[in-house]
Amino acid sequence: MTGGPINVVMAITLGVLYSAGFYLLLQRSLMRIIIGIVIIGHGANLFLQSAGGPPGRPPILGGVEVEEMTDPLPQAMALTAIVITFALSTFLLALAYRSSVLLGHDEVRDDVEDRRIRRLQQRLAEDEDDDDENETDDHEEAVR
Repeated sequence: MTGGPINVVMAITLGVLYSAGFYLLLQRSLMRIIIGIVIIGHGANLFLQSAGGPPGRPPILGGVEVEEMTDPLPQAMALTAIVITFALSTFLLALAYRSSVLLGHDEVRDDVEDRRIRRLQQRLAEDEDDDDENETDDHEEAVR
């Protein structure tokens, strides 16, 4: 009923899937982002299936001993993850198609508001540095 230890090949496969998915998720192309989300979804499904343990008998009381039964929860969660990944993928594909129709490309651009806030923070940091330098100069003159 409990899952056994995970084998090394499955752990490496899961690590590769998750790292490739997160790498693609950080790209600027919408198609790469969508492929990254799909790969992460596949990694989640593999993780849930490996967490379920080895195959066993159907969990029907009276027909099989409890030790031989398979836990149905990881299988149900994997099925739910498949449906969620499919729905999210179709939604993101529709958004990417709409973006490519309106803009002519699928690149995600920087937000103008983010740039404005970053410039404001840099200006404030420079002002604080100037104030610190003025205080140091005033202190040195007072010491003389």
